[in-house]
Parts: sequence; C-alpha cells; structure tokens
Amino acid sequence: MHKIGFHVSMSGSISNSIKNAENIGCTAFQIFTRNPRSWKAKSLEVEEIEKYKRKINESYIDKKDVVVHMPYLPNLAAPQNDFYFKSREVLAEEIVRCVMLDISYLILHLGSHLGSGVDNGIIQIVNACHFAIDNFNSSYRRHLPLNILLENSAGHKNSIGNKFEEISSLIEKLGNKKFGVCFDTCHAFASGYDLRASEKVIETIKSFNDTISITNLQVLHLNDSKGKINENKDRHEHIGLGSIGKAGFKEILNNKYFENIPIIMETPVDKIRGDKENMATVLELLEDNINE
Repeated sequence: MHKIGFHVSMSGSISNSIKNAENIGCTAFQIFTRNPRSWKAKSLEVEEIEKYKRKINESYIDKKDVVVHMPYLPNLAAPQNDFYFKSREVLAEEIVRCVMLDISYLILHLGSHLGSGVDNGIIQIVNACHFAIDNFNSSYRRHLPLNILLENSAGHKNSIGNKFEEISSLIEKLGNKKFGVCFDTCHAFASGYDLRASEKVIETIKSFNDTISITNLQVLHLNDSKGKINENKDRHEHIGLGSIGKAGFKEILNNKYFENIPIIMETPVDKIRGDKENMATVLELLEDNINE
C-alpha cells in the first residue's frame, strides 16, 4: 500500500499537524518542528511532546511515516564561518527535536558552497553531520534512532546535490547507515533528469541505482515542475499540470521502488488546486495502474 501525503501545517501546536494530515486523507505527512524562516526555535514542552505522541498513536497514520524537514536558513555547505557554525548547530538541535518526537526521517537541503567549490561544500556537509551526530551521542549516550536524508537539489548556482554523483560521494564519505536519500522529482527534472515518459523514468531510476543505490532511497518528494528540464528552477507545480506531466507520474507511482516509502507532495495551494485535488489526481493515477 502506498503511503502518500503532504507537507502540512503545525500552526498552534505540532500535534495539530496530525489532524491537518488526516483531513486531507494522508497516509504519510511532512512537517517543520519550528518556524522554518527563523534561527531561533521555541522549545518543545513536555506536554506538547506527549500530546503529539498520543495523537499519532491514536491516528491511522503510522508514526514511522512522518517526515520532518530542516528549516530553510541553515547552509551546511557554506565555508568555515559564523554562518556555517550556526547552521550546524541548528542541525544538531533539529536531530534532538526529532528524537524527542519519535520521528523517523529528517530531510536536509544540502545548501550552497558559495563559490568555494563542490569538493569543499561536500566536506563541510559531512563535517556538519558528524558534528551533529557526535553531539547527540555524547549528550544522550544512545544510538541515533533517526534516518537523516539528503535531498537532491534543483541545480541553482553553487548548489550541492543536483547530480547523483555528488550525493553518492556524500553517502560514501558519511559512512553511516543512518544516512539516506530523499528524491525530489521537481529538483531532479530541473537538474536534467528526464521524467516525462515511462522509459525516461526507468532510465533515471536506473541511473540513480547505478550511482547511489536504490537501497538508500527512503522518501520521495512528489512535485511537478513549472520550469523546463535542465532549467535549474525550483518551482513546484500541481501533479500532472507541469512540465513532467501525468505520464511521468503514472510511471513513478507504478514503480516498485516507491511502493513502501513515504511519498510527500509539496505542491501549491491556489485557485487551480488545493491539497485534496492533488491527492485525488495521485489516487486516480494509481487507480489507472491497477485497472490496466
């Protein structure tokens, strides 16, 4: 059974995210644990944590299919400076917050090397991740019960992770089974990986498997693209209405590698469609596959 959902709001209380997800018919969902556009985070109170845990255990959504995304401001690929040190501190904080909430996955944007070069950017990411995990291990003296996922980028200037080879290098250098990959369809398409037709999806998945290994794939971000292929624009569109189109998503949803991992949409909410309409489109594409 597919596990499908959206990034949902946790406004007011993290536990509110569960009801928000259920109201759309999600079987998986993604949240922030804090304001994503601020360096400071409100502390998670014991009562709030217990309320979230109680509600997710009462929900039909499996707690293992809840995903947290890192806030937007940190840049783990930045050169050695105050901004970088602040970024890795946020990662360390976010790991602790996820563990407190019993979250299974934390997704990282890999960031920009800011002109220092891809190799240096990769080293900085690896060092930041090791710093955050060492901080957790020394503080809690237990194995990290969380999978940290590297998200492929759209390929904007100086970005890390738009090519499979860069993600493969990161996984190898991190050398820890707790690291995996979140594959974003819009980002991949923007970076030049074609997903518009069945045979192109199969080619891209083969390239991913040959370079990174499909065993590292743990979450799928299902987003269409407003931009053209290889245009390096991170602009999400409603499922089937963008440059990727329904044929590509039909093949993606039919692929065995995406059957048992959380599939998260980060699609717009506007006059054209909302989350319920995008969910209906995905379920329709899945139904088409079953009926064929």
